[in-house]
Amino acid sequence: MKSFKTSHPIILINITTIAKGIFLLSASLLSVFLLSGFLTSLKPEYRITSDSVHRATENLSGASLFRLFALENRIYESSLTDETEWPSVSDIVVSLTTNIRFEDPRSFLGRELPGFSIFDGKILVAGEGTDYTNLPIESEPPEGTFENEAELQNTDGIPTDIPGESNSVDEKKVYIYFSHTRESFLPYLKGQTDPDRAYHSQLNVTKIGETLRAELEDLGVGTISDPTDINTKLVEKGKPFSQSYNESRTVVQASMQEHEDLMYFIDIHRDSQRREFTTKTIGDQDYAKLFFVVGKEHANYEENLKVATDLHNLLEKQYPGLSRGVLEKSGPGINGKYNQDLSGNAMLIEFGGVDNTFEELNRTAEAFAKVFAEYYWQAEKVSAPSNE
Repeated sequence: MKSFKTSHPIILINITTIAKGIFLLSASLLSVFLLSGFLTSLKPEYRITSDSVHRATENLSGASLFRLFALENRIYESSLTDETEWPSVSDIVVSLTTNIRFEDPRSFLGRELPGFSIFDGKILVAGEGTDYTNLPIESEPPEGTFENEAELQNTDGIPTDIPGESNSVDEKKVYIYFSHTRESFLPYLKGQTDPDRAYHSQLNVTKIGETLRAELEDLGVGTISDPTDINTKLVEKGKPFSQSYNESRTVVQASMQEHEDLMYFIDIHRDSQRREFTTKTIGDQDYAKLFFVVGKEHANYEENLKVATDLHNLLEKQYPGLSRGVLEKSGPGINGKYNQDLSGNAMLIEFGGVDNTFEELNRTAEAFAKVFAEYYWQAEKVSAPSNE
């Protein structure tokens, strides 16, 4: 009998193995889609984020990203110019491997110095002279600061009593409060030169709030300035200074329940930066500069950012250079909310710095009141129901 040989290989197909492979592939794809859907449906504050990816994209300018998009979609090429830059490969590699960004001097020390991250932040809108070397400084006061406060000086014409609530406008729309109630100013603290110890129980940022309240009410905007001393509440409850925002939160929430008409919430602070960064001369008068701080880690972030940016832009038109800009705060060791999750119209504003005087601060409060009232009444006009 002859045997037949063939040079072609014989392929055996196992239907069961193929079925298992198809099932596993389908199950994997379904799991990916379900997981992606779950993660994207979470509220922003609960989503998993990657700081590394965020930092990587920070190293690409808008122009560079645009050129990269053009590699994939030719329709973008018509908008490119010869000046449109390519991303620097060397800069990106250095940043990804060392977390150093040459345009941001904080990155050289941020990982080496404990607690340095509290000075971290992202400039979203840069005002005149604002860069990463002169961001607002917020540090915890040294031990004994509140127990050994300095004597007051240069207080002629400045009331040191706590003002009562005004009733000149019945419907209250703006609520002013102070998470760091005792932040004060060195020109009024006898013998005190340390910015970290510029605190006082009587003469402090609440005076700015009272001026701002009076100016807003003169412009028809009902306002409450709440001088509640958050530091006293912390001491009574045995809580550290770092819990200031949590404590002021309870005060704000109580006021929101008591005054249902409240729409805007302003937390007034003063910066620890020195005079050269916190003072602006407009005409022949000095003003204390403003800085808007927006916490990123909450659902109202975009709304809060829009309010801060709109007010900064209005200030730039009427008082150029008065606003230092808009700063975003988030990340490890950072509050990230500043109670701004309570309202889409919440804001934290730094009024001046440790070296400013109330003469300068009051001018700024008056200027801000005029700009804010304009913003407020325009918003009221837009939201008013049509008569048609």
